[in-house]
Amino acid sequence: MISGYATPDGTQKFADQFSDYSFTPLGGTGLFVSNAGFGCYRVNAGVAVHEKALEKALTGGINLIDTSANYADGGSEQLVGRVLKDLIESDRITREQVIVVSKGGYLQGNNYARSQQRKSEGNPFEAVVEYADGLEHCIHPGFLDDQIGRSLERLGLETLDGYLLHNPEYYLGWAHRQGMGRENAEAEYYRRIDQAFRHLEEEVDRGRVRLYGISSNTFPAPINDPEFTALQRVWEIAESIDRDHHFRVIQLPFNLFETGAAVEKNQPDEKTVLDVAREKRLSVLVNRPLNAFTGRRMVRLAGIDVRSRLDYREIIQRIKDLAQSETRLWRKILPGIDSIPAGLRIRIKQQGCFAETLKHHWRTFGSYERWREAKDGIFLPRIQGVMDFLAPYADKNSDLTAWIPSHEETLDHAFRAVASIYADEAVALEKRILTMLANADEDWTKSGTLSQKAIRALVSTAGVSTVLVGMRKEAYVSDVLAELHHPIDKADRTDAWNRLRKDAEHIFSNGNPL
Repeated sequence: MISGYATPDGTQKFADQFSDYSFTPLGGTGLFVSNAGFGCYRVNAGVAVHEKALEKALTGGINLIDTSANYADGGSEQLVGRVLKDLIESDRITREQVIVVSKGGYLQGNNYARSQQRKSEGNPFEAVVEYADGLEHCIHPGFLDDQIGRSLERLGLETLDGYLLHNPEYYLGWAHRQGMGRENAEAEYYRRIDQAFRHLEEEVDRGRVRLYGISSNTFPAPINDPEFTALQRVWEIAESIDRDHHFRVIQLPFNLFETGAAVEKNQPDEKTVLDVAREKRLSVLVNRPLNAFTGRRMVRLAGIDVRSRLDYREIIQRIKDLAQSETRLWRKILPGIDSIPAGLRIRIKQQGCFAETLKHHWRTFGSYERWREAKDGIFLPRIQGVMDFLAPYADKNSDLTAWIPSHEETLDHAFRAVASIYADEAVALEKRILTMLANADEDWTKSGTLSQKAIRALVSTAGVSTVLVGMRKEAYVSDVLAELHHPIDKADRTDAWNRLRKDAEHIFSNGNPL
């Protein structure tokens, strides 16, 4: 187990190594944090690309990692632990330089199975919210005690720098569906948070946690939202427990379309959640900086793969080329590798072959965002898993050695071909977003990619401590680091965010970005 924790001196020394970047005080904690943090939502242990990306981030100037017990069913924490261990043992970083934050509350996957097993044994976790099939939620002290221990074990750490209740508003959503009156639901909700905070103060005393807080999607929500979480009320709970409490971190969604953190006056005295956080010197971690949800649509605030539509015959041909490459693997190459049994070869085919899916569905994704979500969230992770599995066998099989880079190129051509169907719409939307940014704040319009400008708007906003970016590939890390090389002073940009919100409301007003 790695001992120690992030310290003011350690994080300051880390910042001094990267003088070209701007580091920010992490609220009133005394720690210094990079303007961007490594978000671990979609990284997993055993995926070499993810490990290399995290290593590049930590050695390139990023010193905050945000993970959770339910990310990749614990695999995300395992990956973080492995990379930290390797870098610390090789003296490339120290434990005192890196801020590690994890979260708990969800019961999915192994946690859900464990919950069902405990129920069958007559020893269930207490106060579990049975939210949906395969999904429960809990912030009861007994559950948190269990989860913190498991997170520390997966991370290989003795101490977490930050531990957050993960979306506790699931209780409010459940209560609303049950027809419970809002006053009663909120009274119970905040009672549960009070109980959880008292336990987390005990965790601080035990040395397993340094700071704690809440990650909630509804901190920036309108006050009439039945799942709204009131930061001022949460602060008052912490103050009532101990004036020297360790409630020091919040996390919330904030991006070019979800602007509530800066403009929604949902706190007492017409204040926003960012206003209150600044007053209380709370650390604010921003999530979803590049994945904006507006209405029923997800908008990816990043560059476009293809900017012009290919001829349909070319699209079909590229999918055929992919089918031929996949067929060559499972019919000709895999049968020649005796150490891979037949059953496993079938599994590889099921996991990593998508030409048939594209053949039948390439016209039906509906929008560039939906296609990109399917590609990044379904196709690529499964393909990468297959590639990582096959890599060790390539050393002893020349056909496989030649096939891997050839297939990667063929796959890229096929994916770009499908993306081209939506190129006109995607380019038009990108232009509208860039115009929005130009109208909102001139500091946000300087050179850079769309993703860099989206991050810039957040980083330059007073009250934001760090922006959590999903950097699953080294290229994504490079894109973020390039933006951090050109820091902009933090300022109160409420007027800019209000202008942005007004313009954003019109983009999809007719269901079309044009």
